[in-house]
Amino acid sequence: VPAPPALCVALDSANKLVWTGHKDGRIRSWRMDLATTPAAAADGGENAPMFKEALSWQAHSRTPVLSMVVTSYGEIWSGTEGGVIKAWPWDVIAKSLSLTPEEKYMASCLVENAYIDLRNYVTVGTMFSLPTTDVKHMLADHCRAKVWSLTSMTFALWDARTRELLKVFGMDGQVESARLEPLVMPEQFIEEEIKVKPTKKEKNQGSVTFLKKSWNALIGAGGAVRRVATKGTFVEDNRRTETVAQAMDGAIWSGCTDGSIIMWDGNGNWLKEFSYHNSSVQCIKALGGKVWVGYASGTVQVMDVEGNPLGGWTGHSCPVIQMAIGGSYIFTLAHHGGIRGWPLTSPGPLDDILRTELAKRELSYTRVENIKMLVGTWNVAQEKASPESLWSWLGTASSDVGLVVVGLQEVEMGAGVLAMAAAKESVGLEGSANGQWWIDNIGKALDEGISFHRVGSRQLAGLLIAAWARTDLKPHIGDVDAAAVPCGFGRAIGNKGGVGLKMRVYDRRICFVNNHFAAHLENVTRRNADFDHIYRTMNFNKSHGSAASDTSVQLHKAVNANGNQPDEDRPELAEADMVVFLGDFNYRLYGITYDEARDMVSQRSFDWLRERDQLRAEMKAGNVFQGMREGFIRFPPTYKFQRHQPGLAGYDSGEKKRIPAWCDRIVYRDSRSETIRECSLVCPVVAAITSYEACMDVTDSDHKPVNCTFSVDLARVNELIRRQEYGKIIESNEKLHCLLQESHHVPDTIISTNNIILENEETVVLRITNNCGSKKSAFEILCEGQSTSKQDGTKTDFIARASFGLPHWLEV
Repeated sequence: VPAPPALCVALDSANKLVWTGHKDGRIRSWRMDLATTPAAAADGGENAPMFKEALSWQAHSRTPVLSMVVTSYGEIWSGTEGGVIKAWPWDVIAKSLSLTPEEKYMASCLVENAYIDLRNYVTVGTMFSLPTTDVKHMLADHCRAKVWSLTSMTFALWDARTRELLKVFGMDGQVESARLEPLVMPEQFIEEEIKVKPTKKEKNQGSVTFLKKSWNALIGAGGAVRRVATKGTFVEDNRRTETVAQAMDGAIWSGCTDGSIIMWDGNGNWLKEFSYHNSSVQCIKALGGKVWVGYASGTVQVMDVEGNPLGGWTGHSCPVIQMAIGGSYIFTLAHHGGIRGWPLTSPGPLDDILRTELAKRELSYTRVENIKMLVGTWNVAQEKASPESLWSWLGTASSDVGLVVVGLQEVEMGAGVLAMAAAKESVGLEGSANGQWWIDNIGKALDEGISFHRVGSRQLAGLLIAAWARTDLKPHIGDVDAAAVPCGFGRAIGNKGGVGLKMRVYDRRICFVNNHFAAHLENVTRRNADFDHIYRTMNFNKSHGSAASDTSVQLHKAVNANGNQPDEDRPELAEADMVVFLGDFNYRLYGITYDEARDMVSQRSFDWLRERDQLRAEMKAGNVFQGMREGFIRFPPTYKFQRHQPGLAGYDSGEKKRIPAWCDRIVYRDSRSETIRECSLVCPVVAAITSYEACMDVTDSDHKPVNCTFSVDLARVNELIRRQEYGKIIESNEKLHCLLQESHHVPDTIISTNNIILENEETVVLRITNNCGSKKSAFEILCEGQSTSKQDGTKTDFIARASFGLPHWLEV
């Protein structure tokens, strides 16, 4: 029977066991010395297991095993929800392991009943209170025989020998003297603070009353958001401990969700904090004088034990969730299951040679894929479209495309809606019934489930973006992430702003951002500022799996003097291979009257009108959408129309008589530069617009929907061929052979003794000498077991201990 998902793992090399903690609350051990042999294969056939379960027991009855360590004295400690930590003495575990398979049930019961609840070791009179939140991480400090247990916000330090709680402290290093206040559920604030939901009827009752209620609702939403933030919701989200590890010099490193790394000494004293990336730290691994850090962005960074950056590279297209060292390589595990190995010497001369040699063979493993994309934008003015309108907008144009991306504005508005949306966003909720209606009905127009499949969506108040992929393209799309940036009142309300989707198409990053900028003719500067704010601050959520193929052979990016990637401080959108901005940008026509504009539209004199287009003037001046381009406009201005009035006669003829304008636009940037315009690995995405048009027959809103069709070439790596070329380079390049041999060289060292005998309470000194004057050596001492010397000089049988399993009477 397959075991439930494992959430944590601990290695016991002395007994050749791997301990795993599982979602069902059980701890299981697996023998590593049962590799398939001819005899085993004869018994179990070709499918004989490489590992066999040795011992298991129910560690926690209703909660999962979130963390686990083997302490310096061989005990197994496990942490779970609610701050519960249990310990199992090694003597009981060893006895259970010695029982026969027929006594398996007895062995489990023996261990289950032997646990020690460490909360009982926190005495009533102590100045510390053990946190009651989930114990997500544990670390055994074998240098000092201590154990660290970590929640998202606090640290607890224990004596591994006495099991005494030594200290509880926060991420700032301050000692916690009282139990942490539980977080207040943000839903309470939603209910208490957001009471106003003005409707269209209320708006008609009078502009003063409506504006007053709108203002109060927005202020209430802002207050709710601020109060939720001060209670810890935002703080916890942005500043949680995600991982912990110990460097070879004994220092403890903890990584946080905001990208910061904190160094502690062995007594839990704060040493220093540094940050080189904005992305969340997911894992840390140390060996010798180096420390490797894996980030949610997929980046791998190398530092020395002082925290100084040595280099970094893009390891995966999604979060690096775990790392391990084997042989002369460090292996990284990505969120989607991809595993890669990197030389411990990276980045270095070896990588430079591989990069150069692989670049020479690029044509042998590169192919160009072409896809058609349909991008549509529509300000729906809180209305709902007819099936005929949706088909006119998307149905016909989507017939020969592989990817459809739709952006809507003003799906729903009103002070109450905006206030509720702001409050929901503050607690990680989004979406609405109206938004779902649009997603469902657009899906019907695209024949969702048969021809197309939805791959992602995001809503922020009145803004909605969603994407659908054709069935044959969907397997090549993955790492779909979403983001939202409000630009309304106080940069907190979503009546204006942007929502985005980021995805990998054939392993190339493409971003789509649906926007609604500030309105009114005179607000050009505000519109430019809205774009700048969205472009610089849009950060996508972390990946949730991928259907895209992963590259197993990656070349390291160059690093600057600080050890960062050169573009590390650039906005996330700048890192994409292609970016498409769509939406109601609200740029108007200037220097023209209403009547003049109507006359020019009726004469289809669009060239004259384009000269008075604010967006074209601002892009030409470099004030907005820098480096982007737009298709040639051959359609009439898309704003403002009277609903259900067909043809060009439907332009606004009311009291305000708003001047017609091209408010609804689509602009983009691909990988092309001034010098490189052909699709290649250096310029991986090249796009061309094949159509750019407005659906003038649709009358459901005061805006006309716009769509743009792209033909996109993407440079794709054939991984099988590139691996083959990589292997040929490794085999044939003499300089690489020399570098690899040098990296495997072990400095000349002397160990004073391999046999330590302790008697009569004498002190024994173990001396290790490195005779190499140019290279450092790292050593690790394992206590694999013990035997007793008799008076006649003979020894008792060797008794194995757990890794680092020092006897309780021994002090190191």
